[in-house]
Amino acid sequence: MLSFVGKRVMHSAIALVGLIVLVFFLARLTGNPADLYLPTEAPENVRLEFAERHGFNDPVLVQFARFIAGVVTFDFGNSLRYSRPALDLVLDAFPVTLLLAAISMVVAMIVAMVTGALAAARPNGIFDRIASILALLGASIPGFWLAIVFVLLFAVQLRWLPTSGMGGPAYWIMPILVLMIRPAGLIVQVVRGSMISALSSPYVKTARAKGIRPTRVIFVHALRNALLPVITIAGDQAAGMINGAVVVETIFGFPGVGKLMIDAITYRDFAVIQATVTVTAVAIFVLNIVIDVGYAMLDPRIQNG
Repeated sequence: MLSFVGKRVMHSAIALVGLIVLVFFLARLTGNPADLYLPTEAPENVRLEFAERHGFNDPVLVQFARFIAGVVTFDFGNSLRYSRPALDLVLDAFPVTLLLAAISMVVAMIVAMVTGALAAARPNGIFDRIASILALLGASIPGFWLAIVFVLLFAVQLRWLPTSGMGGPAYWIMPILVLMIRPAGLIVQVVRGSMISALSSPYVKTARAKGIRPTRVIFVHALRNALLPVITIAGDQAAGMINGAVVVETIFGFPGVGKLMIDAITYRDFAVIQATVTVTAVAIFVLNIVIDVGYAMLDPRIQNG
């Protein structure tokens, strides 16, 4: 197990380092922050003083070395826009994103497992065909398009829900629905395929011969043994939800790390861009390791792969 975990950590760490290096240089392609934070008629000495104060006049490699040293010590510098440590801003916003992603994933898993299991109980039946079509649509629809449609329909036309912001339960409904539809659609298809195989297994036939209730056969005997491939796709989708939150939070004005990242790019707030990407990447890195370990514990053969 330790060898398996070590290999996964090594592979993920290499990708993490590459991403951190990439984000530093890509952030600087957004332009000169002085063009946003200083008046257009600001004299050259003022612009030079601004660059000197924030370290932008140093050679890029010097700035990069300072950035790497800051990453090691968890010091990303201060936000140009808020005049606060960038890491503090990210840590304030990140719990909102995690809560949104966690609720969306739980809802997606419940909907997908129930729908997929019931669809597999009667393959090619009416419910199976409807569920398969809806799952395919859900997995194919772009999240940003769905979010815009939801705003136009439920907020603007019907006025059932608020358009944006964060408050009571009503503010969470559309972001959760948009985030959960795609993973639910994918997981339904995996659950259905795995359940069809499980329901034809000898132990399920034995359970049915003993007179066990059909619902217990489906949701206890078969579903429990069909979860291994489901865990794999669910883990991938859980990590992807944190990335998907960037679009959802921006459209719905949700004060999470995704909106913070987009605002930082818009305002060329390099410290916040670097902090948001790094913290998000580390969170996904840890989540992937946990998923790999859980998968290996469920199926010891994976450790030898």
